[in-house]
Amino acid sequence: MPSAFQQSVIDEFRANAGKVGGPFAGSDLLLLTTTGARTGRPHTTPLGHVRDGERLLVVGSNLGAPHHPDWYHNLLAHPSVHVELGEQEFETIAVPAEGPARDELFARVVAEAPGYAEYQAATDRTLPVVVLELPGPRTPAPAITSLADKLTEVHTWLRGQLAQVHAETEAHFAARAAHRGAGTPPPPGLGLQIRQRCLAFCQALEFHHTAEDGHMFPAMEGHHPRLRPVFERLREEHRSIAAVQSALAALLSGVAVAEPDRFRAELARMSEQLTAHLAYEEAEILPLLADVPWPPTP
Repeated sequence: MPSAFQQSVIDEFRANAGKVGGPFAGSDLLLLTTTGARTGRPHTTPLGHVRDGERLLVVGSNLGAPHHPDWYHNLLAHPSVHVELGEQEFETIAVPAEGPARDELFARVVAEAPGYAEYQAATDRTLPVVVLELPGPRTPAPAITSLADKLTEVHTWLRGQLAQVHAETEAHFAARAAHRGAGTPPPPGLGLQIRQRCLAFCQALEFHHTAEDGHMFPAMEGHHPRLRPVFERLREEHRSIAAVQSALAALLSGVAVAEPDRFRAELARMSEQLTAHLAYEEAEILPLLADVPWPPTP
């Protein structure tokens, strides 16, 4: 729950397209909504930011306190965040920078907002710098007029996110294999970017499957009792995929992925199962949803 002062800033921000007066007059502010690490509830925090090309940089300064702010712990547990920037709102994945990249970005922040150097000097902890990618230009999306279209859109997004996690993971392993001679090789663990993207994907997949099991499948089964074996198979596949997700979540429980080879194997196993599951679900379910309007009619 924001303090009374924070809530007043949030209210003023939303009422004035991101412009806030008082001590924040002229400041570059955004509203970051994270999901509580322990509560699962949304938490909105006003934060200063520095724009760096097509991304925003926010710093977990906590005014130089010895502990990271709550919003930082929240985004480590739930990487998908909601950003309000002026009149713009978007979802993105929050990725803390690491190593030399973090130091370079912190110098970029300090050059524009010197007060962060004072916060860093006041504490022994390294202030985290979190990268929030701005949304790129959107290509016109196909018209969605049926529940079949909506399910296809969700499956397409899941496949795209999974492909990106794979690409980043394989690039990491390729860099390790290609390292020769002097210089620092890639660290033995996997980076925060891979961790955050994979965790966000797993959480989105879990939400999707829970919604299917709890709502869509029971409703469809009532109208198509002959397809009960299909729904039973899909539910069993959900349980099997969830078991692999649990193994991945255990590997992702720390800030760094300490067992990259095992992570890679578990990711490959989930990818194989999920790819086959999506194809089977689309073959069996999409024809039944083609005439169901979306959005639902009152």
